[in-house]
Amino acid sequence: MSTTVLRAEGLGKKYRIGAQREQYRTLRDAIVQAAVRPIERLRHPGVMAHRSEDLWALRDVSFEVEQGQSVGIIGRNGAGKSTLLKILSGITELTEGRLGIRGRVGSLLEVGTGFHPELTGRENIKLNAAILGMTRADLARRFDEIVAFAEIDRFLDTPVKRYSSGMYIRLAFAVAAYLEPEILVVDEVLAVGDVAFQRKCLGKMQDVAGEGRTVLFVSHNMGAITRLCRRGIWLDRGGVVQTDTAEAVVAAYLAAGSEAGGERVWPDDDSAPGGKKVRLRAVRILNEEGDVVSIVDMRKRMYVEVDYHVLEPIDKLRVTLRLLTMDGTIVLATTDRADEEWRDRPRPPGDYTSRCALPGKLLNSTNYSVGVYSDIPFVESLYRYESAVTFSVEDTGGAGGEHGETWPGAVRPELEWTISRNDV
Repeated sequence: MSTTVLRAEGLGKKYRIGAQREQYRTLRDAIVQAAVRPIERLRHPGVMAHRSEDLWALRDVSFEVEQGQSVGIIGRNGAGKSTLLKILSGITELTEGRLGIRGRVGSLLEVGTGFHPELTGRENIKLNAAILGMTRADLARRFDEIVAFAEIDRFLDTPVKRYSSGMYIRLAFAVAAYLEPEILVVDEVLAVGDVAFQRKCLGKMQDVAGEGRTVLFVSHNMGAITRLCRRGIWLDRGGVVQTDTAEAVVAAYLAAGSEAGGERVWPDDDSAPGGKKVRLRAVRILNEEGDVVSIVDMRKRMYVEVDYHVLEPIDKLRVTLRLLTMDGTIVLATTDRADEEWRDRPRPPGDYTSRCALPGKLLNSTNYSVGVYSDIPFVESLYRYESAVTFSVEDTGGAGGEHGETWPGAVRPELEWTISRNDV
């Protein structure tokens, strides 16, 4: 018999943006302000009325989660995923709606959440255990496993403010997973860790789900979502677009990206993904002739171009592309570090284009999406944009095409074969 451990009914979170914090005022200040305000409105019509506005990060979000379910939450940047997890974790208060949770919630939302920088790793483990209501006996039983998983035994008695971001994440995940909360909430923060650690964490989350505990997982990695989660929730602009099996939700989410066609452009830095160091400006698919296309000839070379604006000098900047099928399977990943001229050179401020060439007779005839990422390896993620563009590969007579067959798989290269007769 299934038991509902989480029920969200009409959740809403409103933020006031552009508003200045009200400062302490005397009676004299209030009288002066009341007299000056009409004059300011005459001098600057419209300015006073638009100093601030309401932004609904979430609106009318409703869903239920059963005990033991693993649920993937997906959506573009700014869709409301992190806000939802902060509400579920008790960090952010609701503006409207009702939320019912049965059991303890362990959260891993961002680097350092729940840790005191002046305390050592050992002390932070004990502090988090106390917050979760664990007994000393329970903590003693789990303590060695937490330290072993985090791989920080040498630095256990070092203040965590001296930890690297990778050490922080390893310890934070170990604490969140091994202190046995009934509900484990994990955000995209795992992207900070290296590939081996990410694989280790995904394995642990599968173990947690297999033990009958509930996992809520936010990620831009559609392959990880479909492998780990049975259910999926797709958020967009603060609302729920779809809830279904993880495979169905991921397929619908990636298919919706096909509206972008073969090119997506952000005309200015304010609207572009990124931060203070670099901004993504455009992503496009080009055919062999250099034209923007959304349908590619299987036999011919194609290109993926990424335009970006560097705002300050960056050393070891890396642009990465991931090619995915529409079910979220990663076909390949590649980076512009293959360009030897720029590999070890700092990139000064300016506009850049990184172009990747994909050979003909490689991809199978199906639909693909391209994810674009930029980072400083092992230091900082600069931006992440899933399904930036989508395209289709068309069978025009490549390997197997002469028979009109549908071949399985994401790639269909024309490989070298030889045939020899042995009875003559």
